[in-house]
Amino acid sequence: MSPTKNKSASEFDNVLKQQKKSARKARFKTDLPLYLMMAPGLIYLIANNYIPMFGILLAFKRINYSVGILKSPWVAFDNFEYLFKTKDAFIMIRNTLCYNAVWIVMDIVIAVFIAICMNEIAQRRVAKVIQPIICFPSMVSAVILSFLVYAFLSQSYGYLNATIFKDNPIAWYTTASYWPIILTIVHIWQSAGQSSVIYMASIGGIDKGLYESARIDGATKREQIKYITLPLLKPMIIMLLLLSIGRIFNSDFGLFYQVPLGNGMLYETTQTIDTFVYRALIQSNNVGQSSAASVFQAVIGFVLVLLSNALVRKINPENSLF
Repeated sequence: MSPTKNKSASEFDNVLKQQKKSARKARFKTDLPLYLMMAPGLIYLIANNYIPMFGILLAFKRINYSVGILKSPWVAFDNFEYLFKTKDAFIMIRNTLCYNAVWIVMDIVIAVFIAICMNEIAQRRVAKVIQPIICFPSMVSAVILSFLVYAFLSQSYGYLNATIFKDNPIAWYTTASYWPIILTIVHIWQSAGQSSVIYMASIGGIDKGLYESARIDGATKREQIKYITLPLLKPMIIMLLLLSIGRIFNSDFGLFYQVPLGNGMLYETTQTIDTFVYRALIQSNNVGQSSAASVFQAVIGFVLVLLSNALVRKINPENSLF
């Protein structure tokens, strides 16, 4: 090949590289606002989900602060063995699983119901007023929530004992059998509105022409919901269900510890893995055992998501997460 042709090819490559570089810069400038919007969430994700992964080491060590974490002795699976041998093992695993299993189903049903009802409100101004009201409980902190519940359930000054059960006051904070219902009511009150927002957004994206066609064909509102809304919500329901299954061994610490006021007499129905981890850390200062419980939650949740997604993919590949 002649030197002239080599020079032309080299110049063409340089021009092509410059064009690609300019295109990348232009694309970066165009996408910069999106990167800035993503940055806080990405930083939060890295700081709270990825950096703490190095703490997995703690689950396999007996921490000795005098020599440091890395030089502390390895204990293999001893910390995990303690987790299952403790007398509270059955209670905390049972409570965590049972509460979450029931709440996952109830959350989906109630959130979808609220979303459909909100969508059927003809006056949009009314809907805009109602939506913040039903979402407000999700912004209430666990501490404030515990005081609100106490205002209702206090044996001496609680609203329920002062009105409905005035003649025969109930000792709510010393009777464990009431708390599965109490915690379920509080959980639904706090989470249903926020969960429904996702379904409202999904319903808002459904083509209105489908409803118009169904209305022309004589379909009632119930039939429109049954044959249009619910089938088109199915992928979103399955996706949120799979994500919820991944956290079935986790629990809302504030709900299970703050709302019952950490009362030991209620452990039978309020003790979960998360509250056990906290109490074990506070009482025995054993970081290894607490870390083992957290690792156990994460691994089981990960496996359950994989199995659930594989089952969904086998039944209907289009609705699987991956």
